[in-house]
Amino acid sequence: QPSCKTTKTPRNSKITNASTCSDTRLMEALRVWRASFNLLGFAASRAAAASAGRAHRFHIRCCSPAAAATTKPPQDRRRRSASSSSTSDRDSIRAIRLKKVEELRGKGYEPYAYKWDRTHTTKELQERYTHLENGEVCTEASVSIAGRIVARRAFGKLVFMTIRDDSGTIQLYCEKDSLTEEQFEQLKAFIDVGDILGASGSIKKTEKGELSVYVSFFEILTKSLLPLPDKYHGLTDVDKRYRQRYIDMIANPEVADVFRTRAKVVSEIRKTMESFGFIEVETPVLQGEAGGAEARPFITHHNSLQRDLYLRIATELHLKRMLVGGLEKVYEIGRIFRNEGISTRHNPEFTTIEMYEAYSDYESMMNLAEEIVTRCAMATTGKLKIDYQ
Repeated sequence: QPSCKTTKTPRNSKITNASTCSDTRLMEALRVWRASFNLLGFAASRAAAASAGRAHRFHIRCCSPAAAATTKPPQDRRRRSASSSSTSDRDSIRAIRLKKVEELRGKGYEPYAYKWDRTHTTKELQERYTHLENGEVCTEASVSIAGRIVARRAFGKLVFMTIRDDSGTIQLYCEKDSLTEEQFEQLKAFIDVGDILGASGSIKKTEKGELSVYVSFFEILTKSLLPLPDKYHGLTDVDKRYRQRYIDMIANPEVADVFRTRAKVVSEIRKTMESFGFIEVETPVLQGEAGGAEARPFITHHNSLQRDLYLRIATELHLKRMLVGGLEKVYEIGRIFRNEGISTRHNPEFTTIEMYEAYSDYESMMNLAEEIVTRCAMATTGKLKIDYQ
């Protein structure tokens, strides 16, 4: 028969856990307890104990297993509340910024510009004017830059902003006297962190040694509608970092270096293969039969052919057919699709390189593989001894 579990809590109180009891036995137990409570005169003893400063607590939890399964723990409720609060904050921020977009258009400004003539990147400015002394202004320099605002600080008639582009960051020094009154008001009322801005002016190094663009004119190129991830905590959710790479690159700029390195690797692979006389080809992604590997394929339906097709799980079979056709050295850098597990280390969609050479053996492939790795290492790091993680 179902049993009731009794546990002890502080102050020697008893908690009757009736989660495993049937409703009928639960009601009987409650009636017995109520009768014993009256017979023993526990109410009087409880009043006496209370006057002596000692309190007894009785907690009775009555729930069926089904109800217990559906009961949400306090942590889940707090997490859900925090999530809904975060969503509410984002919605309110979006509403405020949409209102700013309408106000800008009402004043005759387009918050999503088509073009901006840029003369320098932030890295070029940092390298070219690093020689300036603290407090020095290079008035003869006329520069124009563009990028995303990642920090903003206002002090009365002075506003500092940090702008980031693909190459790095630089400070914008915005003084009321150097801007029109309308532009300065626009700067204070409509510019938010996350906006993409175009700015032009001269170069100045502040008293604290911060190289800055001394802004004389600016234009909102893209008005951001949602806030950036928290500056100090960044984007830490692993799932979101992989699913929303663009946010990850904004919050963690070093992530973009992975994409740059990968581009160099792919480029160097192509150069190496071409130097050995290989021809790059493209083989079908949609195939009538999945082959070339042991893997579960993705299946789709072709309406015109009225048949199922498969996303390729390997490029092998079609590349070998190129050899049959008369090409002696072929390779392909292509996407592969396998309908299997997924994690941060295993993606169902990934890129491979396969190469095939006539009149060759495994030793030729080993030498080619070593040459590819060597050249890629030199192209990306400039050395053959690499610090890994």
